[in-house]
Amino acid sequence: MKQNKYDDPIFFQKYSQMSRSQKGLEGAGEWHALEKMLPDFKNKRVLDLGCGYGWHCRYAVEHGAVQVTGVDISEKMLKVAKETTDASTIQYICQRIEDINFPANSFDVVVSSLALHYIESFNDICAKVKHCLKDGGVFVFSVEHPIFTAQGKQDWYYDEKGNILHWPVDNYLTEGLRKANFLGEEVSKYHRTMTTYINDLIKAGFEITGLIEPEPAESLLNSVPGMLDELRRPMMLLISARKK
Repeated sequence: MKQNKYDDPIFFQKYSQMSRSQKGLEGAGEWHALEKMLPDFKNKRVLDLGCGYGWHCRYAVEHGAVQVTGVDISEKMLKVAKETTDASTIQYICQRIEDINFPANSFDVVVSSLALHYIESFNDICAKVKHCLKDGGVFVFSVEHPIFTAQGKQDWYYDEKGNILHWPVDNYLTEGLRKANFLGEEVSKYHRTMTTYINDLIKAGFEITGLIEPEPAESLLNSVPGMLDELRRPMMLLISARKK
């Protein structure tokens, strides 16, 4: 995650206006599915990679976690996280996800929400997560779906009147850097196939325990503009795995 778009004042202002920024977990279309994949946090040590505003960190503490570490590259995001956190059991670290180097068996649970598609090597992340997780520890994460990242531009095809026709999928098997348009800004992301996500986890020594291509929460379908169109193609991929 060499880029740090979230500390750009214009981009950060746009992001702060999104539903998930203002409403937290309940404003995230995938939260109803991701929450069901999370383990019991009681007495657990938790690491959140790409913690942003700290929503998942605070959720973990509210559900019994005894120690939570949130890692994010953005100083602006962490500033908000610290201002909205009053739990002494949460520590925030400003650091690239690629640079984490926690001791072995430091955590019982590792979570990550919509951050790992910014990382060039998923294989390296799997190795780092495996190292800092205890045996039997849980790794739960969400990423943008490979169908969503494949073409790169991340926008619909429209007719001459501006009506949505379909979602383009191209160069699916060609993994690597993509330049996407997000909130009117160019953002670098990394496309990888479903095969890579699953096999990298297996090769690293994880057992896949869950995989969901979530539909948006029903409560958001008619209240958030454009949410109904999210039923036309998968936007996100949620995976849970356990360290053997």
